[in-house]
Amino acid sequence: MQWMLPGTSRRTVRDWIVDVTMFLLALGASAYVVADTGSQHTGLGWVVDVALGLPCLAAMWWRRRHPVGLGAFVLAASSVSALAAGPSLFLIFNAAIRAPRRALGWLVGLAIVATAIFPLIYPGRHEGWLFQAVFGSLIVAIAVGWGLFVRARRELERSLRDRAERLEAEQRLRVEQARDAERRRIAGEMHDVLAHRVTLLAVHAGALEFRPDARPEEIAEAAGVIRRSAQVALQELREVVGVLREDHRGIEPPQPTLDAIPALIEESRAAGMHVRSRIDVAGGEATVGRTAYRVVQEGLTNARKHAPAAAVDVSVTAPNGALVVEVRSRPSTAAATPLAGSGTGLIGLAERVSLAGGELSHGRDADGDFKLRATLPLVLDQRWSVAARADTPSESSPPGDHSP
Repeated sequence: MQWMLPGTSRRTVRDWIVDVTMFLLALGASAYVVADTGSQHTGLGWVVDVALGLPCLAAMWWRRRHPVGLGAFVLAASSVSALAAGPSLFLIFNAAIRAPRRALGWLVGLAIVATAIFPLIYPGRHEGWLFQAVFGSLIVAIAVGWGLFVRARRELERSLRDRAERLEAEQRLRVEQARDAERRRIAGEMHDVLAHRVTLLAVHAGALEFRPDARPEEIAEAAGVIRRSAQVALQELREVVGVLREDHRGIEPPQPTLDAIPALIEESRAAGMHVRSRIDVAGGEATVGRTAYRVVQEGLTNARKHAPAAAVDVSVTAPNGALVVEVRSRPSTAAATPLAGSGTGLIGLAERVSLAGGELSHGRDADGDFKLRATLPLVLDQRWSVAARADTPSESSPPGDHSP
């Protein structure tokens, strides 16, 4: 309870007002007791009374700094000094507010002893010793009780203030965490959206660069694809960045899910990629479907970046009650210039898959193919549609197959 212990800070205006008021009250109480017991003082008694009483009055000004030491001195002096009676009352009150519990117990005991000794030295003119001792003990009890009440109130105010500050700090932390999570989500969406579109632009631009002798129809077709891809990329970028605007109050556009994967594959084929697909699952839950879509999108994007001429196999199946999304890139001997990448796409994708309750693996297998595989939880209900398929490929294409 450092806030209740004596400090080294300077007195405030309020402290000065309280200190002067309590000093005057203590001086008035002491004057009353001195006047009541004045006839019982001897010459030496006056000297002892004043010699002890003046330091006790002066101790009122440092009671906050040393509540236990000054309290013990003043209470001991009050057993023989009438001038110390007023300060003793306020010092025991101060100790009840600021002193440790055990020290306060000793001070209360010392105050009871002092109230029992004082009537023996200065017996009352009408009251007996017992009355004076009991009355003095009652005054001590009132002062201690009042001080403990003030102490409990201050402790309650302190705890409420600490709790409010802690709640405000926790609220600020939650706001910052929410902002960071939203920034990471937006960064992931921008990567997923722009990486796919920009690689499409790069593929067609590269085709124009390496085929300057292409027919005008082919050049016009490639330029049209570049224009459309740039428009779509700009539109998707506006939608993603729109959530960063302070005046953004609209509903976010629907996110692509499992049913959008065939269109995504067709875009890659239109860009000249050799993609074979097998999609046995449709519909489904939004979070799992969106994650599956992002896995396919990242796999196709990486294939265009790092192996533009590679053949790609995409499969979305549901064996053993789990949704398995696999993108396999087979190396090609055709000449192609890979695009540079930051390598952060797979890291963000792994986090996305983990949040959806799945697992992600990637790397080259024994045949040298690069395989991106995600296993996601699948709870079959009326939202999912799973096509029947054979365990081994047949001459006819399996359900959902879109081989070029």
